[in-house]
Amino acid sequence: MAEFLYKIRDGQGRIQEATAEADSPSILRARLTSRGLDVINIQSTRQPLNFSESWNSFTYLFETITLKDMVVFSRQFAAMVSSGVAMLRTLTIIVDQCKNRRMKKELDEVRTSVESGLSLSDALSRHPIVFDRLYISMVKAGETGGILPEVLMRLAEFLETRQKLNAKVRSAMVYPSVVLAIAVLVFWAMLTFVLPIFQGLFKQIGGELPAYTQFLINLSEYMRSPWMALFVISVGVGVFFLRRFHKTEQGKYYIDGILLSLPLVGELIRKVAIARFSRTFGTLIRAGVPMLSALDVVKDTSGNAVVAKAVATVYNEVRQGGTISKPMAKNNIFPPMVTQMVAVGEETGKLDDMLSKVADFYDMEVEHQVEQMTSLLEPIMVVGIGGIVGSVVVGMYLPIFTVINELH
Repeated sequence: MAEFLYKIRDGQGRIQEATAEADSPSILRARLTSRGLDVINIQSTRQPLNFSESWNSFTYLFETITLKDMVVFSRQFAAMVSSGVAMLRTLTIIVDQCKNRRMKKELDEVRTSVESGLSLSDALSRHPIVFDRLYISMVKAGETGGILPEVLMRLAEFLETRQKLNAKVRSAMVYPSVVLAIAVLVFWAMLTFVLPIFQGLFKQIGGELPAYTQFLINLSEYMRSPWMALFVISVGVGVFFLRRFHKTEQGKYYIDGILLSLPLVGELIRKVAIARFSRTFGTLIRAGVPMLSALDVVKDTSGNAVVAKAVATVYNEVRQGGTISKPMAKNNIFPPMVTQMVAVGEETGKLDDMLSKVADFYDMEVEHQVEQMTSLLEPIMVVGIGGIVGSVVVGMYLPIFTVINELH
């Protein structure tokens, strides 16, 4: 927080000066205005930066806005607006108590835009990095239908469900990633530091080394040579260009297609994409967003280029007057159960309910598959690490066993 010197005119017309702490002049102005005071001027009394302020400015660069921050904001906003608190006052209160500094800055700018006369959805649309098209579309539908608090609560529930799904998938990848990193580190350490010690012993013993041991020694010499640094740089450059390629439309479609075709992992990605599609589409329809607008938003928030292309096909069909289920049935991305549920929802007029049931089902499928993968990967990783370490140990002791046999 910074300290500001402000000048106000009270109810009796007298001008007074005082100081107060706030995160920004606009927040302080909103706080004073809400107390019925006429603000004349606000100026900073900033002192030279000390170490604490410099450190705070540095850490601010690495602060990010998470799904949890969005959930907390949506729930607080919905609770206060539904209780009859004015929107500007609600935004001011939320900004004052927000702990995430980056989120605080963005919300303060939203509050300023609303104060200048913009609608909430238009103010949010000025910050696309924080509020995506899904969020803005639902808020706009809530404003149009006069059900903004209810829509915000649905948004909070949707984001919570999405956060849980992301956490499940992330937890499935953490264990194998950590174990694989440890295995590579152990293998590198043994070849770089341990094997050279035995190499000196082998030279003293003399004789021809076993082929496997000689292979490990050659590999150790390569890892300690400048060629290894060149190899690491080449891998880094390759990863950089691969990520650049993935950012293009063609590259993302190609790489996402490969990921979907992978065994085990591809099926998990597919289920996550279907769960996200169903949950997002159902939430938008339930909030009152028009069908075509909802499909357009879902297409951009599916998280997978192959699924996005399939949704784009559905969008074009519906725009021409067709149904949703027929183009979905023609695409093998959507399982028959999903298309049948969507068809029933269209016939009964309860599409949002059917999509929510599909999303719940695939959420459970993802959780079950994550547990299966974790239980399957644990013994594989343990055996893998044992095999890596054992292969190096065997290579180091083979010459010793050969010498012992010759002595006998």
